[in-house]
Amino acid sequence: MTASAASSQFGAAVGAHAFATIGPAGVVAVRQLVAAAVLLPMARPNLRSFTWAQWWPTIALGLVFATMNLSLYTAVDRIGLGLAVTLEVLGPLAVALGGSRTRRDALFVLIAAVGVYVLVLPGPSSDYLGIGAGLLAAACWAAYILLNSLVGARLPGLQAPAAATAMSATLYVPVAVLLVLHGKLTGMSIVYAIGAGLFCSVVPYAVDVIALRKVPARLFGLAMSVHPVLAALAGLILLRERLDVHHWAGILLVVTANALAVTCSKWPGSPTVQREM
Repeated sequence: MTASAASSQFGAAVGAHAFATIGPAGVVAVRQLVAAAVLLPMARPNLRSFTWAQWWPTIALGLVFATMNLSLYTAVDRIGLGLAVTLEVLGPLAVALGGSRTRRDALFVLIAAVGVYVLVLPGPSSDYLGIGAGLLAAACWAAYILLNSLVGARLPGLQAPAAATAMSATLYVPVAVLLVLHGKLTGMSIVYAIGAGLFCSVVPYAVDVIALRKVPARLFGLAMSVHPVLAALAGLILLRERLDVHHWAGILLVVTANALAVTCSKWPGSPTVQREM
């Protein structure tokens, strides 16, 4: 599970190297096309047999994939990998605590809120667009968990994620075409973007399938808490992002809140805590 998280954050850092040439949307376009090229032959969804009850959550999942990846990469481009992923982790935290009325869970929310404030330290120089993009990615991650729970009960195997990924990739085909026409999808930019697709989608997907067969879903959810730390380290090593003391303090508080919430939550155990890589 740690290897899966490390691969995801390494891939995000690799993809960030292509932002200057093809932008976050270009990286997402290539990443989604790579993911679809892997998932479709593997799952082979029978789209003609889908009912409307299966189609609508699959379509919604595809829109979530497209929005989540673009918002996350936009946040990475503007506020850095460590901060962006820390904000994104608020999504699973919200799902774990959703509907709770206990004082204990209220404490977890308070810890996370303090962590976000310490992390961001709002002021005139704050990049509110980047912060907003990170929070949008968090909302998408929460929606992914809920939708994945629904489609997992209505479609067998990996048919829904494969179909949703293909839809998301289709939405980004115009972006890829424009980049090709302008001669930008060449050289190292395409290498970095493909690397993001492999390390953020293919490797974590294969590892997570194995992990979810051997460990409880709650433990898997707890392992997601390590993402912000690994993202900060990947940003530090690969992108030369420097984090101040308040950044590390905020990351620690959010990670702690998420870990406590997942450990203590009564959220039913299932593979639906897995994120779309």
